[in-house]
Amino acid sequence: MRKNNLRLYNTLTRTKEGFEPLTPGKVNMYVCGPTVYDYIHIGNARPAIFFDVVRRYLTWLQYEVKYVVNFTDVDDKLIRKAEQSGDTVPEIAERFIAAYFEDVEALGIERATAHPRVTENMPEIIAFIEELVQGGYAYESGGDVYFRTAKFPEYGKLSHQNLEELQFGIRVEVDERKENPQDFVLWKAAKPGEIFWNSPWGDGRPGWHIECSAMVRKYVGETLDIHGGGQDLQFPHHECEVAQSECVTGKPLAKYWMHNGYIHINDQKMSKSLGNGVNVKELLKEIEPETLRYFMLSTHYRNPVNFNDEAIEQAKNGLTRLNNSVGNLKHRLADLPEVEGERADTSIVTPVTLVYDNFQSSMDDDFNTADAITAMFELATLANQYLARPEIDRSTVQFLLQTFKDLDSVLGILAEERNELLDADIERLIVERTEARKAKNWARADEIRDLLTEQGIFLEDTPQGIRWRRK
Repeated sequence: MRKNNLRLYNTLTRTKEGFEPLTPGKVNMYVCGPTVYDYIHIGNARPAIFFDVVRRYLTWLQYEVKYVVNFTDVDDKLIRKAEQSGDTVPEIAERFIAAYFEDVEALGIERATAHPRVTENMPEIIAFIEELVQGGYAYESGGDVYFRTAKFPEYGKLSHQNLEELQFGIRVEVDERKENPQDFVLWKAAKPGEIFWNSPWGDGRPGWHIECSAMVRKYVGETLDIHGGGQDLQFPHHECEVAQSECVTGKPLAKYWMHNGYIHINDQKMSKSLGNGVNVKELLKEIEPETLRYFMLSTHYRNPVNFNDEAIEQAKNGLTRLNNSVGNLKHRLADLPEVEGERADTSIVTPVTLVYDNFQSSMDDDFNTADAITAMFELATLANQYLARPEIDRSTVQFLLQTFKDLDSVLGILAEERNELLDADIERLIVERTEARKAKNWARADEIRDLLTEQGIFLEDTPQGIRWRRK
C-alpha cells in the first residue's frame, strides 16, 4: 500500500485533518446524486467529476473503496414533469437515469459501486421513519410525518448554525401541522393523482432528506468514512441527514464531510432564477468532454469555478499541450528498437520521480487537483526536452509514457483513446497522400496536407520516409 499522507478539509470541523478510515485499508464513500427529472447541468457535473477523482485517488493509494451515488427518482419535480409530459414518474426517471450515465461516462466518470434508487428502497425508508417515530424524534400530523428538530440538540452542527440563526436565515413557510417551524418532512401524504406507497401513516412518499439516511445505512452502514456533495447541500439536506441518522444510531453519520464549491456562469452564480444553467449534453456537442473535466479540475474543489468561453479555451489549450506531449512520445516509441537489458536514462528518472512526488503531495493536500495538473505539465516539459535530444532510447520513452498513464489514472483528463484513433487516422491519411503523390494526384495530396495542418499535424519528409508531429 502506498504511504498515506492525505489530509482533507472536513466541513464538520472546518479544519484539515489527516485521513484515517474507520477500517484500515478500506474506505466507504457516499455522495448525493441527482434528482432525475431532467438532463444534468454543469452544477451536477462538478461533484460527479471531483468525487470520481477522490475515489480514483483513494484507489491509487491502494484502498479498497466502496462508493455509493444515489438517484432521487420520485420527487415533486418528477411529478410535475410527468404531469406536463403525460408520462409516468418511473418513465421519466428511467429516461433521465439513462441520460445521466451517458453524460457522466462521456466525462470519464467511472460507475459507482452502487447506484441505489429511492423507489427500490421504500421498505427501508419507511422502517427508518418508524424508528424515528417510536423514539419520539418524529410525529405524524395530517398524514405527513415530521422530524422534531428540537429533539436533536446538535442540529446545525454541520452548517455551523444554531436554531435561532436558522430561523432568521431561511424562509420557513407557516404550517400549522408542524410543532416547530424548523421541523422538516419525513413522509408526505399523497395528493389526488400522485404516485404513492402504502405506509403506517397512509398513502404517500418520502421526503428528500430521509432517503439518503436510509440508503446510507442499507448500502454502507451506520457510519461513513466520507460523505460528499455540493456546497448547496450542507443545509438543509446534509444537516437533516445528520439529525435523522444520529438520532436512530447514536453514532456519527460520517467521519469526514466534503463539499465542492459553486459554479458561476460568466461571473454570476448559476441559479434557476437567473435561468443560466448549462446543460451538459448540449455542452458536449461544442467541447470535448476531457476539456470540461480538465476545466473543473483546474480549480481547487472548495473554490467557486467560473465557467466562460475564455476559461474553456484555456482548458482546451492546456489539455492540447499535454495530449501532444503524450502523442509525440507514442509516435517516437514506434520508431525505436527494443534493446535487451536497456534501462531508463537516470538523468530523466530522477527529475520525473520528483514530479511524481509533487503530484502526490498536491493530491495529499486536500485533493489539490490544480497543482496536480501543474505536475503533469512539469512531466510534459521533461518529456519534450528528452525528445529533443539527438539520441533517445525506448526504455526512457516507455518510462515517461507509463508515468503519464499512472498520474492520469487519478485525474482522467488525457484523451488517450481518442489520440490512438487519431494516430491511426493520421497514418491512414499519410498512406493515402503517398499513393496520391505516386499517382500524381497533386490536388488530393495537397488537400490531405491542408487537412492535417488544420488539425495541428505537420508532415516532415525524412530519409526514412514521411514523419509527422503535432503542433
